[in-house]
Amino acid sequence: MLTTIPDIIIAIDGYSATGKSTLAKLISKEFGFLYLDSGALYRGVTLFALEQGMIEGTDKIDLERLLPALEGLDIHFENGSQTYMGERCIEGEIRDLRVGSSVSPVAAIPQVRAYVDDRLHMFGAAGRVVMDGRDIGTTVFPDAQLKLFVTADDMVRAQRRLDEMVAKGQEATIEEVLSNLKERDYIDSHRETSPLSRAEDAFVLDNSDMTLHEEIVWVRGLIMGRFGILE
Repeated sequence: MLTTIPDIIIAIDGYSATGKSTLAKLISKEFGFLYLDSGALYRGVTLFALEQGMIEGTDKIDLERLLPALEGLDIHFENGSQTYMGERCIEGEIRDLRVGSSVSPVAAIPQVRAYVDDRLHMFGAAGRVVMDGRDIGTTVFPDAQLKLFVTADDMVRAQRRLDEMVAKGQEATIEEVLSNLKERDYIDSHRETSPLSRAEDAFVLDNSDMTLHEEIVWVRGLIMGRFGILE
């Protein structure tokens, strides 16, 4: 472990199913950082809206009911990086395709983004955190000391997501998953509020043909070089 890293914020942005969360968790473990998954908070809001019947289809959202409910909605992290809604662990539920198909329209709502940003700022106030999402380095923490933008080939991403779903006992086809990813990419990149984009000072990581070990070695070298750290 590199123990001489200052109390910085590491912001990881990128497209869906590029392994942002996996990389962030590895960084957290390798360097002793607190891991925060911003996407889990958006998924938590989406799950709440679905369960309350506030979403019709995948994109018709009852804002008159959802927006007032945000004030009392308690979505947070416990036990490291497990996502909770009140006292209920929702980590498994927020990862299914039903939530994934509706999360982008929900995440595009300015008031929802403000709700999530407030929680991320609270968690990141002390520094020494690593966060992944779609606008961490551009909007949530534009002053983060280290920013990464992760990308990968479309089919590689689709296969990764499908493998995750199959491992959890969920059913889908590669075509369905690929379509969902492309739809989310478009919505996330074209929304009016905090669209997905690479920060000018972000380092790009294309992990299409990289192992997790190779990714963490790459990040380790980047951190050592950027902050003048010697082992």
